[in-house]
This record gives sequence, structure tokens and C-alpha cells, in this order.
Amino acid sequence: MLKILRILYQPYKFIVFIPALGILTFTLGISAVALAFLVGEKTGSLCGVIWARLLAWITPMQLTVNGKENIDKHQSYVVVSNHQSQYDIFALYGWLGVDFKWVMKMELRKVPILGLACEKLGHIYIDRSNTQAALDSINMAKQKIIGGTSVLFFPEGSRSRDGKLRNFKKGAFKMAFDLDIPILPVTIKNTRNILPSDTMDLFPGRASMTIHKPISIKGFNDSSLPELMQKVKETIQSGL
Repeated sequence: MLKILRILYQPYKFIVFIPALGILTFTLGISAVALAFLVGEKTGSLCGVIWARLLAWITPMQLTVNGKENIDKHQSYVVVSNHQSQYDIFALYGWLGVDFKWVMKMELRKVPILGLACEKLGHIYIDRSNTQAALDSINMAKQKIIGGTSVLFFPEGSRSRDGKLRNFKKGAFKMAFDLDIPILPVTIKNTRNILPSDTMDLFPGRASMTIHKPISIKGFNDSSLPELMQKVKETIQSGL
């Protein structure tokens, strides 16, 4: 039965979802850039919420969110999330409920409309092939992470192919030290069943996002960085 449903979904994917993805990315990307110029970055990010929720609805993806009470709207965080699918972006953008800046790989800057929109909205592109350029990008971004605006990392660096947590990179945790702000762990589950990594095998489904209690960096330093990373990783793993 599942195979039959997947076959029946294919015309919908190509006739409805993919055109909608292009149209919504273009129109809301342009709108976000315009609002960012005219009103400010935070207003422009509202278009991202609309974009994510509409595309999740069109898929359709049903998302359950737990732990929103763990967020203090006036506190900035280093948000750290696992990464299973491109649909993680819809979940975080559409339902996390905080103003945040993405830390994104430089290759995404080349995506038409979306790349420009993200740049104008203040998201942070990192050139991982150039260490100095990456450091410069992070240093420039630090001035934006204040007053409830957070920064978001996928510390695994790339999507997990099997759903299991990969080793974490240090960038998110070092930024938490530099900014002296807590870490907000987030677990996203089952998005890989909707769109597996490196495929076009899109299919409707249910997913969940768990927002854990913030983890203070007080008491940690560079020498105990691995302990902090392990604590955050175990917290995210608990949601899987």
C-alpha cells in the first residue's frame, strides 16, 4: 500500500509542490529583502515563517512542537540542532518562534533569490574552505546576536544519512563562549522520512521538534569544551 501511495504522490510532487516551492521562494524572498530594507531584518524574517509553514502545509508535513516554554524571548541563544533533512529548515524557520540568524555554508549563497534574501536578512555565510574568511564572517556576525536575536548552528556540519547523530564541530560552542550566552538544544525527528538526505524522494509525513531547556556555559571553558559538547549532544540524543 505504501508503494502505491508513493507512486500516486509523484504527480502531485511535480505538478503542485515543486512549482509552489519555486513561486513561494521567489515571491517571499523578494518580499523579505524589501521588508529588510524598509523596516528591518526582524520584520523581513516574518516572510521566512510564512514560506516555511506554507511549504510544510503543501507537502503536507504535520509537525508537533514540544518545549516552547523553555524559550525566553528576551534572551539570545546559540541554538544547536541535529540535521536529518532539508525539512529541518522548514521546522526551525516555521515553528521555533525566535528571531535567529542561520550559520550557512557559502554554497547556499548561490541559490537564486533564497541566497540573496538570506544575506539581506543578516544570516551568516561561512566559507569552510577558507579558515580566515570563516573567522571574519563569524566575528562580523557577533554584533547581531543581541537582544533576543539568536544564532543557529547544525553542529554536525551536514545532514545525517542514517538519522544518527554525527560528531559535533566546535564552532557553535566557541561562539557561545565568545558571546557569553547559553546554548539552546533542539531535536528534530522524522524529517528524514519526509525527505531523505540527497534524494528527491519526497513524501508526506509527521515530524516533531523538541526544544530542550537551555544549557548554561557557566563553569565551562576551552579546556572543558569537549564536556560541554558531549552534554549538548546527549541532550539532543535524548529527543531521538
